[in-house]
Amino acid sequence: MSSSEPPWVRPVRSGNVFEETTEHLLRLLHLGTFPPGAKLPAERELAESLRVSRTTLREVLGELQKAGYVTVSRGRYGGTHVAPTLPPRRGEEALDPAEVDDLLTLRAIVEPAAAGLAAARDLSIEQRQRLRDVAGDCAAAGVEQYRPLDARLHLTLAELSGSPSLAGVVADVRDRVTAMLDRIPLLPPNLAHSTDQHETVVAAVLAGRQAEAREAMGEHLEGTASLLRGFLA
Repeated sequence: MSSSEPPWVRPVRSGNVFEETTEHLLRLLHLGTFPPGAKLPAERELAESLRVSRTTLREVLGELQKAGYVTVSRGRYGGTHVAPTLPPRRGEEALDPAEVDDLLTLRAIVEPAAAGLAAARDLSIEQRQRLRDVAGDCAAAGVEQYRPLDARLHLTLAELSGSPSLAGVVADVRDRVTAMLDRIPLLPPNLAHSTDQHETVVAAVLAGRQAEAREAMGEHLEGTASLLRGFLA
């Protein structure tokens, strides 16, 4: 970041650009950096500060508009403004950020480990086909069906690790994560990105590439973590 850039902006990392940009902008809104009714910087300026493409920024702003966080107007005095009243955080009350971070830290340990172990095993023809089937079902799911099928894919990978104890921990973590995910809106660009990442994880597992499976799962989880922290923490 150069000294000329606003101090409230940090460039996003490269792994999950859409999710991390969403997290960062939501955090700025929740912290009051841009108060209700304030106009956001021009698209080009904001994209350059965040070091993301204008296409990515437009996607993020479009989803925040749908979720009620910003309004967009055209014309000489148009632009993107923070909504006069931000939507309430979903759930009865905001979660403790430490609770969110604790769960996401645990998830970032157990799920990549499960993916790596699954890749290390000599999976049967039936197991390999099952993994392909659940991944295909998730990829073909509509918005309303996505989360349960997404959960099934993650639990299938954990079961294929060969460790019932680890699969049990993943199931418990996933149940708690799902409760958090139910508090935030479904964002189609994120679902499309998640599907691509699922394909990478599954391909690595089926090819027996352990390190790649762990790394791909870790990157996938970072995207979800960014959205949860942005909306809830």
